[in-house]
Formats: sequence, structure tokens, C-alpha cells
Amino acid sequence: MPQLFAAEEKKNRRAAEPLAARMRPQSLDEFVGQELFLGNGKLLRRLLAADRLGSVIFHGPPGTGKTTLAHILAKSSQSTFRQLSAVSDGVKQLRDILNDAERRLSAQQQKTLLFIDEIHRFNKAQQDVLLPEVENGIVTLVGATTENPYFTINNALISRSRIFQFEPLTPEHIKTLLRRAATDKERGLGNYTIHLHEDALDFLANICDGDARQAISALEIGVLSSVMPMKGSIAGPIAGSIEFTRELAAESVQRKAVAYDRDGDSHYDTISALIKSIRGSDPDAAIYWLAKMLVGGDDVRFLARRLVILASEDVGNADPQALPLAVAAAQACELVGLPECQLNLSQVVIYLACAPKSNSATTAIFDAKRDIQEGRLVPVPRHLRDAHYKGSEALGHTGYQYAHDFEGGIVAQEYLGVDREYYKPTQRGFEAELANRLAVIKAKLAEP
Repeated sequence: MPQLFAAEEKKNRRAAEPLAARMRPQSLDEFVGQELFLGNGKLLRRLLAADRLGSVIFHGPPGTGKTTLAHILAKSSQSTFRQLSAVSDGVKQLRDILNDAERRLSAQQQKTLLFIDEIHRFNKAQQDVLLPEVENGIVTLVGATTENPYFTINNALISRSRIFQFEPLTPEHIKTLLRRAATDKERGLGNYTIHLHEDALDFLANICDGDARQAISALEIGVLSSVMPMKGSIAGPIAGSIEFTRELAAESVQRKAVAYDRDGDSHYDTISALIKSIRGSDPDAAIYWLAKMLVGGDDVRFLARRLVILASEDVGNADPQALPLAVAAAQACELVGLPECQLNLSQVVIYLACAPKSNSATTAIFDAKRDIQEGRLVPVPRHLRDAHYKGSEALGHTGYQYAHDFEGGIVAQEYLGVDREYYKPTQRGFEAELANRLAVIKAKLAEP
């Protein structure tokens, strides 16, 4: 009788599970994506085959398989699986699991795989509790995080773990999972007759941003909202054909949610992509990354400041109008605010991306600073020192030649006292004219 009740309870829990949970892959062969480290012959598969998994950190966006793979690894390594959430669990629960793992290993030679979701939410002290057991092999740690582990996880724990970065699933990966969910009779929606339109699959595969959970949830909503499933049934009774169209897919998704953390990796990765796209002279890519940051709610003043910096760092004197335009955009952001200032930001991003590029001003100041920090300081030549006070002549502050008194406003005299070249103009944009002027000046100064 107890077994009957247990089976019924398990069935009820299974019926209440969302489709995405029921369709979790049960083995490596079912797992989709992450071929970079999980494909045939790749590192993680080799470690499993050799029974040398060790502790690992899974880093990547939601819905890419981190939790699912942790369950599969526990099965593949024949380990007892234990799970904690760093959001809700603390040191007490962690110590209980570690003590049980030590007893289990000593008494039964049974390994324990400890999966900690959102491990970056453990503070330094909580993470330190793991170190002895991880180092001694008492537990195999699998930590999952959406944050950059090199910023949020202790160096000691990082050094004892392998880092695997999960990438968003491709549209083809998502479509494979959607077709599987629609046809699986045991765990999925296979008891329905579903006609999946190809454009609906394409829509879900692209709108979910590589998050399989979102796509499968949308499929479930679309199907179950089209029929009334029988009480207690996972997939419902066999019904008439359900046309899963693009329109139904769009209704099931409703409004697209943009996965963007203004204080985390998304912010820094996206501003990096924006800057590098402008530097690479790709206005379309630059506008896309700008739009993502605006939709994600990034601070427009931060964006404006970065563009002001870039105007000098990457455009410089190749187009002297870049800096005043970027400054004007920053002032416009303060003056008009959102949503109107997105137009100002769009204008300056396009201008900077299309402008000729030069980093000569950047390299010049960095080279000069390095010489000052690493070498002997150059004293100011006597004839360049301040001579606007009584007694300066007695100190030898004489001999300065006023450039405007000479032809072309150029006079041959020492301005540094040592032979250094910091400014190396390019032949791009307006800087080519500056290079020509500099060549003329140097030639005149070289005349006897």
C-alpha cells in the first residue's frame, strides 16, 4: 500500500511539472548544444569516460542546460546527487551535505556530486566552507552561475575547478528540442496531434535568445491553451489536430523579455561589443548594440561618456569633429533625456563608426607617461623655464626665441632636450594633413 501511494504521489508531481522540466535530457546522448566541450572527443566527455570529472563551474545564460547537465553528470559518474541553491540555502545546509558526503565515501565508497545553483550568491565565507572537501575529493562540486566566475567566485575555488562556459543554444538546437517536446508521448505533448508550422518554429527559435526553457514553455502554453487537457494527464487526451502557427507562437510568448543585467556581464560585454564595432567601422553592428543597451535600461549618461572617450581614443585627429559631436550628444542627453536622446546617441554612434580612425593621440600620451614612470625625468630646458619674475635672468632663464618672430612661425630650438617621438600621425582623414604639416616643420627645422 505505501508503494501504491508513493507511485500515485510521484505521478501527481509529474503531472504538475512544466513541460520544460519533464523534457530535461536524461543522458548525454539526449543533451543538445555545448559541442565545444561536450562533443565527441571533447574535454568534458573525455573526463567522464576516464572517471576523472573533478569539480567544475558551469558559467552561462539561463536555459542553456547547466542544471540538466549537472544531473546527467551525477548519473554518468555514478555519484549520489545533492543540490543546493545559493539563493535560499546557507552554511548549515552546506555543512550537513558535506558531512553526509564524507560518511558516505568512508562507509560505502560512494561519491557525492554537489550541485550549487547560483553559486555566485554565496559570499566569500560560504564559499570557503567548500574548499577542504573539494580539495580532498569528498565532493565533486558542480557550480552553476550566470555571472562571470572570475569576478564572483573565490580564487581558491576557481583554482580547484575547471570552468566551462555555456553559450546560448542556436536556433537549430532550439528547433530540435521543440520537435522532441511536441512528439514525445511519455514526457512531452506526443498524445496531441500537433502540426508545427515551420515559421512558428523559426519564430520561437529566434525570439527566445538561445533559452530552451523559454521556447518549450511557449510551446506548452500554445498547445494547452488550444485544448482542455484531461485532469491528471501529463499531455492530455488525443484530440483533433492543433495548428501551431506563427500567430499562436507569438501569442504564447507575449512580450519579449530582454535578458540584460545592467550591473553584470551583459552590461560589460555589450558595451565592449559597441566600442569594438565602432572601432571596426561597422555602423549597423554598433547601432544594434546601442539599441540592446537602451532596451535593457542602461544609463544614457554612461553611454554618452563612453562615446566621448572613444571619440579621442579611436578617432582622434583623423576627424577632429568627432570629439565635439560626442560632447554635444552627452550634453543633449542631459538636456532632453529619454526617449528623445536616443536619437542623439544614434547620430553620434553612426558618425563615429563611419569616421576615419586613429589612435595616435592615445598611444602618444601612454608612451610619454611610460617614459616618465620608468625612466629618469627630463629637466625643463633653461630657456623654456618661467621668466616672468624678477631674478629669472640671474637663474639663467634666458635664450627663449619667440616663434611668431620667425618665418612661418617656426624656429629651431630645443623643446624637450632629448630625442623622443611620441606623436606618430596616420595617413587617415584629417590626420594625413597634420602629418604633412609635421613633415614640413621637421624639414624646415633641419635646414642649416
